[in-house]
Amino acid sequence: MSEGIQLKTSPHLRGMHSVDKIMRHVVYALIPVSLFSIVQFGLSALALIVVCTLVCVGTEHFFCKKAGRDTTVSDWSAVITGVLMALILPPGFPLWMAAVASFVSIAIGKVFFGGLGYNVFNPALVGRAFAQAAFTVPITTWTPGMAHRRFLEFIPTTLTPPFLKPDFEAFHLWVENLKLDGYSGATPLAMMKFDHVEVDTLKLFVGTLASSAGESSALLILLGGIYLGCRNMLNWRIPVAVLSSAFILSGFFYVKDPSIYPSPFFTVVSGGLMLGAIFMATDMVSSPVTHLGLWVYGILIGVITVIIRLFGGLNEGVMYAILLGNAAAPLINNFTQPRIYGATRKRKESSV
Repeated sequence: MSEGIQLKTSPHLRGMHSVDKIMRHVVYALIPVSLFSIVQFGLSALALIVVCTLVCVGTEHFFCKKAGRDTTVSDWSAVITGVLMALILPPGFPLWMAAVASFVSIAIGKVFFGGLGYNVFNPALVGRAFAQAAFTVPITTWTPGMAHRRFLEFIPTTLTPPFLKPDFEAFHLWVENLKLDGYSGATPLAMMKFDHVEVDTLKLFVGTLASSAGESSALLILLGGIYLGCRNMLNWRIPVAVLSSAFILSGFFYVKDPSIYPSPFFTVVSGGLMLGAIFMATDMVSSPVTHLGLWVYGILIGVITVIIRLFGGLNEGVMYAILLGNAAAPLINNFTQPRIYGATRKRKESSV
């Protein structure tokens, strides 16, 4: 017996991957980066990842219940926001500050816009931008990796009581007791920008220097991106556009004066560029949808990152570059729409 014609709204064609499946595999791709962060920074990195993830998941669940809707934590998007939030913070960042930033990332960066699928900006970067403005000193205080007691004790600033400032005297005394030769407390980007000292690019690629919790190993981040790309869960055009544009522009300045400007290889593997290009700029909701738009979007992020790094007051510009790219995404979509098949371009009629 025929069931007749069924009328349904679009989309009429659906992809092979569901949202929760894609998000789950993004979490899988972040596991090696997270584990390396724990190996490098110990208990503080583990606590940071756990707190940020739990707060993000709890915040999303709370707002779903307040709105009278079924909880959406099962789609894994809040987990990704929490893990990314932890990975882009310093490993010794106070846990209560990380919790506040994680709450903001979901409440303001996601729920405020209507939830998953409606957020204009990458939620984790919204939380990071808030932390940058609210907790300026803690977010620029860096910790050496591979401390010999990292699995027996927390970094002193980690367990700062809520609404109190970290005890940086205790932190610096703790660092001095580590007796690390050559440790300056600055990230490779800061050393390059302010002292014109470029560290070993291989160390940056593998990940053995001071950095945010999950930005130290470009190799593991790249492998995670390749994993997602091979499963068709990441649009390769965005990271290729971001990294290649940053490489080319920084290479231009490096050729001009290598004593002042960093090499293009240093630019690509240092700071948060690799993590941002692969795991944050590729957010399917806040990035363009056209093929040409993806290239324009990626190039814009790469260029802005290099400009801020070389000529801005900050030594890192990835966060602001991606947020500006997110803001420009609707405009990029509008100007890069492909011409409809069979349509002709409108010509202005000449006035008589």
